[in-house]
Amino acid sequence: MTRPIYVALDTTDLERARAIATRVRNHVGGLKLGLEFFCANGPDGIREMGTIGLPIFLDLKLHDIPNTVAKAVQALRPLSPAVLTVHAGGGRAMMEDAKAAAPEGTKVVGVTVLTSLDDEDLAATGITGDSHAQVERLTALARESGLDGVVCSGNEVKAARKLWPDGFFVVPGVRPANAGVGDQKRVVTPRQALDRGASILVIGRPITQAEDPDLAARAIEATL
Repeated sequence: MTRPIYVALDTTDLERARAIATRVRNHVGGLKLGLEFFCANGPDGIREMGTIGLPIFLDLKLHDIPNTVAKAVQALRPLSPAVLTVHAGGGRAMMEDAKAAAPEGTKVVGVTVLTSLDDEDLAATGITGDSHAQVERLTALARESGLDGVVCSGNEVKAARKLWPDGFFVVPGVRPANAGVGDQKRVVTPRQALDRGASILVIGRPITQAEDPDLAARAIEATL
């Protein structure tokens, strides 16, 4: 069975990212590299991390007009990421163009509602209804747009999976029962996320900030 944990290496420090990835590589299924890492290290940094031998989840959350996003995805093609994110809120045409521009083996997934946002935050941006309803709306739109799946919190993944039984579901904001939540507002444990329908789990600080990252990864894997 493919290991569902993707470790989030949210750092600008390439050597630190390499060191952690090398230590945990036998107990995770892939590496999540986001905007922070990409802005500091660029495509060369992604290639360097690829030499570790784990799938790369390139979490750039692209969101712009369709033509711009399509060209950005085309520019990323040589990196052949396993997973690439765009914001589902960018609309149908943007998601369609992003998927069309992606390499054949890359899963393009739409970010629904960030796990750092709650209903009050959504209301402040003019979105009516709660986060659950918004995730359902954007999940349906992502499916209609030809994406491979969505990113949503563990609180909504069960409902999203019901709407899209064969979709690919990325669940961030995952925290072991004994870990702090940090800046996340909608969190679940790794076991809960899997039971509710997650395809992969994105876990960062509980592993990367642990005294022994490998031990932390193994402990989380054991709960699955």
